[in-house]
Amino acid sequence: MRPDGPTMAAPEESLRRRKTGYSHPEPESPPVPGRDPAGSPAHLHAGTFWLTRIVLLKALAFVYFVAFLVAFHQNKQLIGDRGLLPCRVFLKNFQQYFQDKTSWEVFSYMPTILWLTDWSDTNSTLDSLALLGLGISSFVLITGCANMLLMAALWGLYMSLVNVGHVWYSFGWESQLLETGFLGIFLCPLWTLSRLPQHTPTSRIVLWGFRWLIFRIMLGAGLIKIRGDRCWRDLTCMDFHYEVSAPCRTQPVPNPVAYYLHHSPWWFHRFETLSNHFIELLVPFFLFLGRRACIIHGALQILFQAILIVSGNLSFLNWLTMVPSLACFDDATLGFLFPSGPGSLKDRVLQMQREIRGARPKPRFGSVVRRAANVSLGILLAWLSVPVVLNLLSSRQVMNTHFNSLHIVNTYGAFGSITKERTEVILQGTASPNASAPDAVWEDYEFKCKPGDPSRRPCLISPYHYRLDWLMWFAAFQTYEHNDWILHLAGKLLASDAEALSLLAHNPFASRPPPSSLQSPSAPTPDRGLLGAWGPWSWPGGRFAIVRS
Repeated sequence: MRPDGPTMAAPEESLRRRKTGYSHPEPESPPVPGRDPAGSPAHLHAGTFWLTRIVLLKALAFVYFVAFLVAFHQNKQLIGDRGLLPCRVFLKNFQQYFQDKTSWEVFSYMPTILWLTDWSDTNSTLDSLALLGLGISSFVLITGCANMLLMAALWGLYMSLVNVGHVWYSFGWESQLLETGFLGIFLCPLWTLSRLPQHTPTSRIVLWGFRWLIFRIMLGAGLIKIRGDRCWRDLTCMDFHYEVSAPCRTQPVPNPVAYYLHHSPWWFHRFETLSNHFIELLVPFFLFLGRRACIIHGALQILFQAILIVSGNLSFLNWLTMVPSLACFDDATLGFLFPSGPGSLKDRVLQMQREIRGARPKPRFGSVVRRAANVSLGILLAWLSVPVVLNLLSSRQVMNTHFNSLHIVNTYGAFGSITKERTEVILQGTASPNASAPDAVWEDYEFKCKPGDPSRRPCLISPYHYRLDWLMWFAAFQTYEHNDWILHLAGKLLASDAEALSLLAHNPFASRPPPSSLQSPSAPTPDRGLLGAWGPWSWPGGRFAIVRS
């Protein structure tokens, strides 16, 4: 007798379920942040640039920080109230030249905050601008977030210094920083201070602005070489570029690695030159060949700039050139730089990517305004690029030139010619009452990084920048009549001016009365050698001497 009831029916029911594959649904566990439904670690999708913006802002803020640090340490000595070329005098001369113009026209020719300040104490004004720039750039560097107002402030502050900096701010990387910083303004939301502003995705127009910048920088540098010195075409330029033994001929301020690179085999120098042409003339076109080629372009350019940083003291130029290259990478590429885990930036970006794929958000008023601003930026960049492109195509290409007072779209290039011999300006002083006497003892002033005493090891300072040391290198190509600031420097050294002496590494008269005379010798100095020698020393303008009355 088979009893009725569920006792015997349960096994049959279970058997039927197994045969049909049916089972009661299990309660679903909530998705784990940072992992896909299968439980494996989730990967960021390509095509978004939330993390790219953070990396770009931090890199740009770092360069701004270095630039403002250099300004804070050196502006008073160079363009301050008692500087070598006071900016107050420069502003007054500029104002007098445009005396028939309105204030707005004068400002548009040379935009700078210093027009609005009291010129009786420019030291305080210059320090305030530099310290404000240091504070803002430090905030962006540490937090990785910014808005348009902060980035516009950084750009305006540095442009104010560049436009009154005279020859001290005449280097190509000053305009490059201003153009890069101008693009950085449009990376950010107007008000919001957030690393991941949900309603402000990174604009593709701004990203292509950065890519267009690195394209012009590299192609301009490559074309100026091919059109310039013949050694770039016969692949022998690198035989001289690092040369320290007689002495460093091309690098303005060499570093210790240059000596070892100079003594590399000849075939290595040929490889360097060929690689340079490949990076500067061919790789830039990878930008237009799709995502993978664009990533390869960014990686090669950053590697190239890292090699240049190791091999020479080129200020913050190479660090700055890395910044637009970062626009070649999307979130999927840069994800390895950020930690994973619930609540992390990477996890939040992954969630935002899923939301974007799941539903299209309704347009907001701020987003519409920002999109219009980005389109306007694209049109402006295209318009200002016309003379730049014409310059690139011209056989008379000009490098490191800006076509507008805002330094927005500029031309770039470096080392179009390689010098085979080097002249070094050496400043000497003597305490002898008769400077022309045969027994007068002349003692050298030493600069902080410029080649001088051959027993001193070359410095390693990149990304920092000694502006006076660089200008001394340029001065050696001309005569002192073309560089009136060197006469001002000589006069200040005769007076033992503390501000001027702070720009130097060694004052031979530190514990004695100031020298009675100062000169720049024209006679060659024999090889005295450290890692090879820094010599001969002469100046095309010959000897000049200043005697203190």
